[in-house]
Amino acid sequence: MEEVRVFPLTCTVQNYAWGKVGLKSEVAKLVVGGDPLAVIEENKPYAELWMGAHPKGDAQIKDNRIAQTTLGQWIAHYPACLGSKVKDAFQGQLPFLFKVLSVNTALSIQAHPNKELAASLHAQFPEHYPDNNHKPEMAIALTPFQGLCGFRPVEEILRFLKSVPEFHVLVGDEAAEELRCSVGDDVRTSRALKRCFSRMMSCEKKLFVDELNELVKRITEEGAAGKDTSSSNGDLLLRLHSQYPGDIGCFSIYFLNYVVLEPGQAMFLGANEPHAYLYGDCIECMACSDNTVRAGLTRKYIDVNTLCAMLNYNPAPVSAKIFQCVPEPSDPYVTLYDPPVPDFTVMKIQVPATVKEYTVAPVDSASILLVIEGDATATCPAALSDISMRRGTVLFVSANESVSLHVSSPAGMTLFRACSLL
Repeated sequence: MEEVRVFPLTCTVQNYAWGKVGLKSEVAKLVVGGDPLAVIEENKPYAELWMGAHPKGDAQIKDNRIAQTTLGQWIAHYPACLGSKVKDAFQGQLPFLFKVLSVNTALSIQAHPNKELAASLHAQFPEHYPDNNHKPEMAIALTPFQGLCGFRPVEEILRFLKSVPEFHVLVGDEAAEELRCSVGDDVRTSRALKRCFSRMMSCEKKLFVDELNELVKRITEEGAAGKDTSSSNGDLLLRLHSQYPGDIGCFSIYFLNYVVLEPGQAMFLGANEPHAYLYGDCIECMACSDNTVRAGLTRKYIDVNTLCAMLNYNPAPVSAKIFQCVPEPSDPYVTLYDPPVPDFTVMKIQVPATVKEYTVAPVDSASILLVIEGDATATCPAALSDISMRRGTVLFVSANESVSLHVSSPAGMTLFRACSLL
């Protein structure tokens, strides 16, 4: 019988503690949309939806004509579905993992290694670094999305060193002075910034807990007295401290940019870029890896030395952290989020209310399609039968297959698609 090359998936949900709970979570809403019989528990966190073939969350195939039960097994049987370039470049593996995240409390301050470092960390500490791949990633906001990303411009860090004495204590006079004197010389600045951050990250636990308590007390008192605490980034500090009391990561807000993405805006996190997601819902795509070097706002394994050694210490303003998407020249309804890595590209497909017939164009790569809003009937020869598409439907589309949508929702449709455009 003819082989089915386009089929729906049931995807893995990760119930990490930082996720939004019950139907407050975009992940939970998508799960129920895709499967009305799914049971959502109102007090349980629904943090991540994993759409892909990662061994920790391999998607189930929702088509009983297919012998294989998971996407990973199916790709192993039919590697040609990846497209010949992708198959060769990535050794017969799907090179990306597509996700939806619903963040309620901060994720750890972290960075992901480049390929070289990933290989050596994995060889030395396989229990903490499970594979040898790099993990560049991109987040695209679905709701206003808050995060920390990259080192702030030096002037801002110096301002905090002045106005937040508790922060200054942890960095120390010498390192702070070195940073002040380095302004205008990028190489020196980068070196001084590394020294400041490393000093803070590796100071004695008792010292930073005392200083943090002091800072929290001061900001709380100033706030109660009606004073403006923004020069100490007061609101964010109190929020992170309430989530992770006594955690060194609370001080990282004085080093890292605070970024708020509006829906549709994105940030790309290359290797060695320090970041932490704080709140909101996003689409995320990344190379298929689970390697993370953590430094705070976490109860997990912290590897301060590796982190401080690997980070990219190039200060830049918030505006430089927003990743620019571009219109797809051949399709007015597609926006491309095309990062400087071969592993993945994300497309946002916005079908307007006036358009009732739309074809998802073929690409020379396997792709995963997620419906965020709208309803349609999908037809394509490679599916062998119609597929009903609605909010939360996830579709695997083999390379070089097109999908025709007959849109039935009055307000059009919003979809995201992940693929690898080599």
